[in-house]
Amino acid sequence: MAPKKDYRKDYTEIIGDHFPDSIRISYGDQSLTYRKKLWQVIQEDSKEHSKKGLRYGENPGQEAAMYELASGSLALGNCEYIKPGNPLVSGITDADLIQAGKHPSMNNLTDVDAALNILKYFDEKPTAIIIKHNNPSGVASRGTIAEAYMEANLTDTIAAFGGVAVFNRTLDTATASEIDKNYLEVVCAPDFEEEALQILSKKKSLRIIRIPNIKTLNKYAQTRFVDIKPLIDGGIILQQSPVNKIRSREDLAAASAENNGKTYSIQRKPTEQEYKDILFSWKVQQGVTSNSVIFVKNESTVAIGTGEQDRVGVAKIAAFKAYEKYAARLSIEKYGTPYWLLQDAKKKREIDLIVEEKKGNLIGSVMASDGFFPFPDTVEVAASYGVIGIVQPGGSIRDHESIEACNRHNITMAFTGQRAFKH
Repeated sequence: MAPKKDYRKDYTEIIGDHFPDSIRISYGDQSLTYRKKLWQVIQEDSKEHSKKGLRYGENPGQEAAMYELASGSLALGNCEYIKPGNPLVSGITDADLIQAGKHPSMNNLTDVDAALNILKYFDEKPTAIIIKHNNPSGVASRGTIAEAYMEANLTDTIAAFGGVAVFNRTLDTATASEIDKNYLEVVCAPDFEEEALQILSKKKSLRIIRIPNIKTLNKYAQTRFVDIKPLIDGGIILQQSPVNKIRSREDLAAASAENNGKTYSIQRKPTEQEYKDILFSWKVQQGVTSNSVIFVKNESTVAIGTGEQDRVGVAKIAAFKAYEKYAARLSIEKYGTPYWLLQDAKKKREIDLIVEEKKGNLIGSVMASDGFFPFPDTVEVAASYGVIGIVQPGGSIRDHESIEACNRHNITMAFTGQRAFKH
């Protein structure tokens, strides 16, 4: 039998890599040059300073490197792609890596990037996103960044444990005090108040990252990058990154479809709040792995269903999560402890009754779907939980059936005219 091994060391070891210091990618006669990112590390045993790249890749033992676009620009057809000079994650310097914790891994930084890919559509209000495994577990916009964080955290307190929290405003003392109650892997913001840093830096394993360009993140909202998909045989697929065309209510269309010479139209138009939640949900939808369905209420996620093979199935899973997460939320708000730790059967029963009565806080929510509805069954699932609005791409030959189902349940429905698949 092999000797006992301390597996925890695998997760802290910086394994190094053999990737070159720079790489060049050519698109015909156009070339882009990238330089490898390295950050200062102090060796605990010798106190010597050295420069290291990513701790490891997706898992310990996988070498990885991150590169920043250093020079060159790319234009294909009439589309110009991202140019050097306004970096986000790939531009993190030693000064921006305020506290390295266990030193960043690939997953830490791709989670930050996944959050920024959603956050780029949220410049109007203070917004907080908590990411886990490249998917949001909670997103909220509020009057202050602290309120936004608390709401995003309460969406899913279980998934938020060990997550990555990213903010579009300077992180203040009030927010840091709330973060201090939880365990996070990474906290990222455009800047930090000094007292907030004093609170956060007490968590020695926490990575504290400043990305100043978050202040101008909305510049990326309509900018494309080249998405590179590697294949098992060494081949690659290149594609343009998507652009969310739905930025205001004027970009939405009231659901309408033709079938056998008859026009089917949604009867109830969205209210002011429903418009806000529809737009909010579609922005969040841009960063959720397909097939996905998300529920939103008062500009905050209620539940997020990701990565399922069928649409009605992911809607049911998201609703199940809503019930479970709402019970956890009520338990923390009422008794200051997670639901699963509650020992008092009477208190648990009290929470269960509220969850059932409010259907997991789904009553009055809107539902977003990244793809169209091939059948009206997803609408029926939504209606059973009290959903009052739906946003989806439209384009199914059975759109008229979904519209009829919405009208039966007094649900409003908007079409985006664009899909939001993400794989």
